[in-house]
Amino acid sequence: MKQYQAHGTAVVDDGCSIGEGTRIWHFSHVMSGCTIGRGCTIGQNVVVAPGVVLGDWVKVQNNVSIYTGVTCEDYVFLGPGCVFTNVINPRSAVSRRDRFMPTRVGRGATVGANATIICGHAIGAYAMVGAGAVVTKDVPPYALVVGNPARQTGWVSEYGHRLDFDGDGVAVCPEGNAVYRLRNGRVEKG
Repeated sequence: MKQYQAHGTAVVDDGCSIGEGTRIWHFSHVMSGCTIGRGCTIGQNVVVAPGVVLGDWVKVQNNVSIYTGVTCEDYVFLGPGCVFTNVINPRSAVSRRDRFMPTRVGRGATVGANATIICGHAIGAYAMVGAGAVVTKDVPPYALVVGNPARQTGWVSEYGHRLDFDGDGVAVCPEGNAVYRLRNGRVEKG
């Protein structure tokens, strides 16, 4: 028995693993060999390619392309129109299917609307990639990156608020009241 919901216009190929409570909306294509966790939302006109892994409670907004090689951990948010690549130097006349490069998006991270994630990089847990950013290198956990190419402009909490560190390298999230510490260019919670 199917434990997920798919709109009548969605195409879900055989050979997918889709978790309980996941919802797939209009005109999306979930291809064989992908894994989608529990409680996910796959928006309108989304492509989930073979081999993609989406953890539990991932939210994929409209018009997102997630290509082979991408893994998104639990609670990732993918904004409208963002896209992932899987080959560094694509050419129509040259097959590079054996050269797909992996991309990992850490737990709770956000990729903003119309951002592009160049393959072969990791986006750390709870990081935030701003709208329209082009990620060309790894993004540390809790980092806020914006622009083209994406550059780090600060740090964010698990609630997505900018963290302002004091002279001792301590910041408190205004919403969750959690304490964060900046040590050796890395942020740790607690």
